[in-house]
This record gives sequence, structure tokens and C-alpha cells, in this order.
Amino acid sequence: MAPETVIVARPGTDRVEFAACEGNPPQLLTLASLTRRKAHDVLIEALASLSVLSWQARFVGSTVFDPDWAIQLQEQAARLGLSERIDFAGEVDDAQAEYKRADMFVLPSRYEGYGMVFAEAIAAGLPVVGASAGAVPEVVPPSAGLLVPPDDADALADALHRLLNGDTVREGLQAGARSAAASLPQWADSASIVAKALREVQS
Repeated sequence: MAPETVIVARPGTDRVEFAACEGNPPQLLTLASLTRRKAHDVLIEALASLSVLSWQARFVGSTVFDPDWAIQLQEQAARLGLSERIDFAGEVDDAQAEYKRADMFVLPSRYEGYGMVFAEAIAAGLPVVGASAGAVPEVVPPSAGLLVPPDDADALADALHRLLNGDTVREGLQAGARSAAASLPQWADSASIVAKALREVQS
């Protein structure tokens, strides 16, 4: 298929109030179903090496797709002494409220076809830490986040350390996320592209 025949409509985001990012300790948010593809295990391993720093993490996401894996993740956190610092919150009704009270968004997925939660985090003005897997680099600009190789807990820990050990890097990425939010397509933009493509096909 010739590239010029392909029309891409990226998923839209809603314009939302930016997160204040004033948590003390900093609040790390992960929003994804607890499945192997999302690599929560890598994140837990990385966080274990940062136990001397001040932080709290909240894992928001369904456990129904792989309940055995969800149990293994909680056992991993307990084994590494992180049960009091990682909140396995399960599913929530208001994702926007989660973004709003977070200080940064972290998700080291092993693969993402697009990565809607990354766009939503940027829309909320959150600094992002993730893995350079699938389409994530297309969603997260360098000005808004740090991306590391997939399945690399050491590199992930280093990236998180940069954000947690002082405010300069975190505040810079926060400003970058707020700037990048303005260029994210809204749902009306995505719908307009699809409608235009359908009209062209019909004609």
C-alpha cells in the first residue's frame, strides 16, 4: 500500500486542568491493566532500588485479565518491602482524578500500539517515564518524558532517580508536557479526519 493512500487519525484527548505536581512525597501513577505486557514487574524492580528516596506509587488498573499475574505482582512488592509504598488500587471510575493528583506518570510497557494513557498523562501536564516500545516514542516527545529500553529495570531506575532526586529535571519535563499538551489532537480533530476520509472514499 502506497504511503500516500494511508490516512492516520490519532486518538483524541480532552482538554483538562493540569496536575499541580506538588506532592510531598512525589506521587507516581501507573494506569494500566495488570498484565505482563505492561511490565509492572520491571517497575517494581526499579522502585526497589530507589527505596532510599521519597516517593509513593499508585498502580491503577484491572486485575481481571490475568489475576494470577496480579497476585504475583503484589507478592513481588511484598517480597521487596514495598507493600506500604505501592498502592494496588484496582479499577477506578475517574481516571482524570488519578492524573490530577499525581506528580509523574510511569509505565514501562513491553509494547504499545499507541499508548492512550501516555497522551492522557501529557494532557494533564505530567512528566512521563516509559519504555521506548511500539508507538510510545511517537506519543511522548523528549521534552515531556524519559524513555528507556524495554525490560531494563536499571535504566528505568536511573530515569526515575533523575526525576525524584531534585526538582530541576521533573519541573523541566512538567513544563514540556504542558507545552506538548497543546498539540495533542482533541476528539473533534480525530473525528474530522475520519469523516473527511469517509467522504473521499464515497466520492
